[in-house]
Amino acid sequence: MSTLQQMDHSSLQHLHEKTKKELDAIKKENLSLNMARGKPSAEQLQLSLELLDSVTSKNIGDNFSVLNYGMVDGLPEAKALFKDLLEVDTEEILIGGNASLNIMHDLISKALIKGVIDSETPWGKEDAIKFICPVPGYDRHFTICEQYDIEMISVEMLNDGPDMDKVEELVRNDASIKGMWSVPKYSNPEGITYSDEVVERLAKMETKAKDFKIFWDNAYAIHDLTDHPPKLKNILEACKEHGNPNRVFMFASTSKMTFPGSGVAVVAASRENISFIKEQLSVQTIGPDKVNQLRHVRFFENYSNLLEHMKKHAEIMKPKFDAVIEILHSKLDSYGIATWAEPDGGYFISLDTMDGCASEVIRLAKEAGVTLTGAGAAFPYGKDPRDRNIRIAPSFPSLEEVEKAIDVLCTCIILVSTKKLL
Repeated sequence: MSTLQQMDHSSLQHLHEKTKKELDAIKKENLSLNMARGKPSAEQLQLSLELLDSVTSKNIGDNFSVLNYGMVDGLPEAKALFKDLLEVDTEEILIGGNASLNIMHDLISKALIKGVIDSETPWGKEDAIKFICPVPGYDRHFTICEQYDIEMISVEMLNDGPDMDKVEELVRNDASIKGMWSVPKYSNPEGITYSDEVVERLAKMETKAKDFKIFWDNAYAIHDLTDHPPKLKNILEACKEHGNPNRVFMFASTSKMTFPGSGVAVVAASRENISFIKEQLSVQTIGPDKVNQLRHVRFFENYSNLLEHMKKHAEIMKPKFDAVIEILHSKLDSYGIATWAEPDGGYFISLDTMDGCASEVIRLAKEAGVTLTGAGAAFPYGKDPRDRNIRIAPSFPSLEEVEKAIDVLCTCIILVSTKKLL
């Protein structure tokens, strides 16, 4: 079959009318499918139910320090468990509450008020503050910047990470650029893992701002869908080697390992940074939820068991990812109207339509009973300049629902594309 661009007007018109009838028939099915966010499914949550029984009044023992004030940086046992997740020493890690996003937000708000460890002036007293945002990227990162009036500078993601030529040029010449967001493994939404070269260049690049910080959100560090996952270079070690030990804050959490609402969040950084964060945090709280930290320690026991636990998640997730990719190939390959990523892990599949089509595709899918992430969500200020990116989140629905939703999505893409070409 010819690509749509090669079709004559009559053939395009016929395909458009045929696809419109298909979508009208789908609407009569009264579907209600939601693929808007990367939420774990009920089946995934069930994997961790025994965690709820790991700490009770019957087995708490003499762990009264867990129940009392103190240990603002988290349980030593929790540090020992999660340090391997980010490949750091126990002195380079702080165990927080249930959400890494909360820690990121907290660090930025404190930087605006008090500055970071190497600031001469609080960020909020500067004339302007800017962050580099690889795109497409994670909408909640961008929302933090928007809330605090931090200007966002988009930098295109390439196959091995952000366009480093552009990043290096920006940070070398502009002292108002104080930070950069990164989801370095299975990036949200494209599923890209930063190459060793990209990590090295981030660690050693010259920055005009002495207090420039990389917010390294390694949310999908062990969310692999293959037995041979890509290896991410340790950016903290690279920063130390190049004389910039305080450049990076590394984040992770168990939000998509156990329970998103009741997980354990982690931040890792240089010893100096952790000491600085701990000092500020001790004014804010007298201690985190150590009972929940102990639950996770007892449930997993060691890092090896945590990795085995994640293989169970992969067994649930991979068939859904495979179904999405298979249907996209079968429905769209011959038309040449979309491209998509085929990630080895993470929670999303990024799809690009023809320019100017994503918003209409998402609107039509909604009318047909399939809710997708809003168009432009993966870009600063919610504006995709080419209106083409669609983030697919296959985790929450059942496999059957995923298959139906992607079939509807493909129908909408064909309908909008034929209309555009006509």
